[in-house]
Amino acid sequence: MPEIHWTEDGAPRSARWRSESAMPPPRRVTVADDRMKADTAYRLACEGTALLWRGDFHNARALLRAMARRADRRPPRPGRDPAETFHLHRRARGRRARTLGMLLVPLEPDHAVPLRRAPDVRQACAEAYGPGDGPSVTSLTELLGVIGAHEWRRRGVAVPALGERVHPHYGVFSPVRGEYVELVAEAPLPRLPAASATAFDIGTGTGVLAAVLARRGVRRVVATDVDPRAIACARENVARLGLGGQVEVMRADLFPPGRAGLVVCNPPWLPARPTSPIERAVYDPGGRMLTTFLARLPAHLEPGGEGWLVLSDLAERLGLRRRAELTAAFAAAGLRVAGRMDVSPAHPRAFDERDPLYAARSAEVTSLWRLRRADDESG
Repeated sequence: MPEIHWTEDGAPRSARWRSESAMPPPRRVTVADDRMKADTAYRLACEGTALLWRGDFHNARALLRAMARRADRRPPRPGRDPAETFHLHRRARGRRARTLGMLLVPLEPDHAVPLRRAPDVRQACAEAYGPGDGPSVTSLTELLGVIGAHEWRRRGVAVPALGERVHPHYGVFSPVRGEYVELVAEAPLPRLPAASATAFDIGTGTGVLAAVLARRGVRRVVATDVDPRAIACARENVARLGLGGQVEVMRADLFPPGRAGLVVCNPPWLPARPTSPIERAVYDPGGRMLTTFLARLPAHLEPGGEGWLVLSDLAERLGLRRRAELTAAFAAAGLRVAGRMDVSPAHPRAFDERDPLYAARSAEVTSLWRLRRADDESG
């Protein structure tokens, strides 16, 4: 891990630097406490000087809110087209995140926060970072994210299609947008012989889609992911739901060995660069996962089998991808469309007219594409 260096009480200090977004440790660090004014803090942060907090924890949170208000005073200008608006919005959000990330908090070797009125975050940090291995420093925004993820994991997320909750881990995308889960719960299963009653869930994340397929009666589900956090999360959820006898979770680069009668994939929807591990569930540079999944899908389908691609058209509405490119990718892979189910998202941002991307979000449609091999005329 990289280190952060600063001077305090006339002596040089250092600690390990924690940043899930891979932000490098700031070069300039000054010690700050309850006497720091919001205008001064915001100016220093904008200039690239980090503030290592030594005051009251609740006052640090209040200062962060005050800095956020100042950062939000000048929203990004709209672009000439949806694509430019999207990129300007992303750039502004990144600049805002870097500025607010300049407010830092220390962590003891056991992940305790040595500040007045600080909450006990040791369990939350252990879930995110693993066992403590020396003093460290992180941004307050990251620490608040760790705390929030711990609460998500503790409470779980209700999944109506299961009638139960799944519990996302830190860094694993939470299934809060339930429309894609409902599509998988309602799409007609391919009619296959018992010998082909295996499904693959590619990029399983929390394991929610694998669990839905198992509850629908698929006898064997193999769920894959490349992220160790997702593997641990999916295994825990499968065990908690009592589906360990049906669902196998394994680490794989997309496909496991063999073929299946049903292959489900909900890839990242937007072809753009993620800025943190959890954003990899939403942003995929160049749409690499999507195109690789399609290219390799036919070789993993049983005769009569289907590949279910769950994909939003938000990228198309933002001008980041054209529908013709998607259908051309189907054809290039040797796939044909056997059917499609659509649903309109119901998440709050689809109705927030203040959102710079409201025009695209309000018209967004999420689809489940039922794909078959073009040379497979069965079913």
